[in-house]
Amino acid sequence: MGTLQQLANDIWIADGDIVDFYGFPYPTRCVVVRLADGGLWVWSPIALTSGLRAEIEQLGQPAHLVSPNKIHHLYLQDWHAAYPEARLWGPQSTISKRTDLAFEAPLEDNPPEVWRQDIDQAWFRGSGFLDEIVLFHRASQTAIIADMSENFTEDFLRRHWSAWKRWIARVWGIVEGKGYAPLEVRWSFLSKGSLRAARDKVLGWNPRRVVMAHGRIQENGGRSYLAKAFEWIG
Repeated sequence: MGTLQQLANDIWIADGDIVDFYGFPYPTRCVVVRLADGGLWVWSPIALTSGLRAEIEQLGQPAHLVSPNKIHHLYLQDWHAAYPEARLWGPQSTISKRTDLAFEAPLEDNPPEVWRQDIDQAWFRGSGFLDEIVLFHRASQTAIIADMSENFTEDFLRRHWSAWKRWIARVWGIVEGKGYAPLEVRWSFLSKGSLRAARDKVLGWNPRRVVMAHGRIQENGGRSYLAKAFEWIG
């Protein structure tokens, strides 16, 4: 747990602990990208163990700590304490939730200048419940998603979710073969105009790989996977 796995040049993942989310066990995963300037960009930081910290520092120094939505914020303070020079980023919903931390300007549709060369982004909004910044590492053609697509395997669900919770996962469509956002998230989008624009932007990236925080990574056919995962948007 917490060991970096390289996906392609300058991009790694690390899987962390399983955390409780309203009684549902959820795995955690972070993504680390080495930017062109050498700084490390860390998305959805997981628990910072001594082993993970040692591996991170073999790659470089974290320069950016990124929360893609207001749910993925649990370990920001620990990483920022370890790397006080790193800049904190998130949408306004994260910033409003974590008033104990000093963030940069809110993330929206366009990437900040400091990582624009390496990473693009799309803002999924129109819900009062959850908005999310979906990101794209250009060089590796990797889309990076927190909760707008969850892709649990049957093996994970059988090991960690009870029978009635597995039934919910299938009804929600957060399993392999669908990869949807959870049902309550989908229902919360009352306005879909900007949501469709974000969906179209992501599909326009033509991603090869999709990394999500929760579930099996898609190493190939990323655009087709996301077209299916976003079909509920209409």
